[in-house]
Parts: sequence; C-alpha cells; structure tokens
Amino acid sequence: MNLYHLTLWQVELIPWYIFVVVWIVAGLWVKTTKASEPLSSRLAYGSLMAAGFYLLFSRKPPFGLLGTRFISDEHWVLIAAIVLTFAGTGLSIWARLILGENWSAKVTRKVDHELIRSGPYAFVRHPIYSGLLLATIGTAIFVGEYRGLVAVPLVLLSESIKARREERFMIEEFGQTYQEYREQTWFIVPGF
Repeated sequence: MNLYHLTLWQVELIPWYIFVVVWIVAGLWVKTTKASEPLSSRLAYGSLMAAGFYLLFSRKPPFGLLGTRFISDEHWVLIAAIVLTFAGTGLSIWARLILGENWSAKVTRKVDHELIRSGPYAFVRHPIYSGLLLATIGTAIFVGEYRGLVAVPLVLLSESIKARREERFMIEEFGQTYQEYREQTWFIVPGF
C-alpha cells in the first residue's frame, strides 16, 4: 500500500489500529488476577462501548437522521479530528504502558497489585479512558454525523461505569491510600 494514496479515513484509523496492536501485545504481560468482577456486570458497560463504537466505525449503516452531518467535512476539520484521535490514542497507550502488568481488560485486583501514580496517573485516575474519550471525540468529528454525537456520551457512560467499579476494587485493595489519591486527582476528564 502506497502511503501517498491513503484516504483521510484510512489515516484516521491508523491510531486505532496501533491502539489495538499495543493492547493485544501488552495484554500478554499482566499479573495474576486474585479478584474479578462477574461477567454479568461487564455486560452493561461493554454493551454501551460496543454501541458507541458501532456508531462511530460503521461505514454504511442505516442511521436515518443520525447520518446527517453536524459539522462540515472541510479539510482542516478532518485534519483537526485526526490530530485529536492520534492524541487520544497516544494518551491511552502511554497510560497503558505506565500501568504495565497491573492492567486488566475487566475490573480486577491483581496479585501484588500496585497503585500507579506516575505519568498521566499523577493527574487523572483513569487516563486510558481519558485518551479513549478524546480519540472518540476526534473520530466523531471526523465522521461528522450526529451518530458521532450519540457515540461520545455512550463511550463516556461506559467508561464512567467501569471506572467507578474499578475504584471500588481499588479502595478494597489500597484503602485510605487510594482515598487520598482520589482527592489529589481528577476522575476521567481533567477539571471534573
């Protein structure tokens, strides 16, 4: 494939592909799980995330009014959207690498679990979700249709549900230390 012949949509997808590859490879090195949420509790936030990503990445779905543009598809808008997507996935990847072996796809406590407070975790308790939200906003702008505006709150709601569950597990694991960390950092979106 000649890089000079990539469409802007293909360029928009590059950070998502990189994100997936990093997640798969990094997922091979995680600590042993000692406690995990049940599958049934994963369905709520997993379904919301899946619905949001379906709205974002489906190219020819029957969306009716949701397929109407809310923003122009001028070149500068698409480039700005691509930059947001790269920035968001970059933040998520950085946070994932800092988290290291403590990461899990589902809400868990690990054997020898560590409370990570470096890198983006010094400012935001859930920077992976912060990055995913920013990347989702970038893709929603790139898509430029109302379905993207529906996808963003679905992804945010999914992340918020999962993050709150993670925080309950972290309080069980780290007690007052985690409570203090919560008081010093933002949840998902800096400033909120």
